[in-house]
Amino acid sequence: MEGVKAKRLARERRKRRVRKKIFGTKDKPRISVYKSNRYLYAQLIDDSTGRTLAFVSSLKYAKRGGSAKSMEVAKRLGEELGKLAKEKGITKAVFDRNGYPYHGRVKALADGIRRQGIKF
Repeated sequence: MEGVKAKRLARERRKRRVRKKIFGTKDKPRISVYKSNRYLYAQLIDDSTGRTLAFVSSLKYAKRGGSAKSMEVAKRLGEELGKLAKEKGITKAVFDRNGYPYHGRVKALADGIRRQGIKF
């Protein structure tokens, strides 16, 4: 149990450290990533007004009977979020990995967003 708690606290420390430096605006919003045990969530956030501009999650893929944990789903979510951003006229964003390592599903999500032409 101690190892799990230490891992969670380390992630929260990384999250606080990074959030001090990252700030999203309407023209260059923050892309925030959250991973639960089952699903992956990502949203475009304008921190100046505190509003969410766009949101995607892997919940809909799980309801279709497929796995919501795979790298392919993360890549597809990134492409979806990139399309939503382009529809809103957003070409640049700030990537907030929320304390998670830039590896696996987080990296696949970021690659999917970049594939749609959004620059970090």
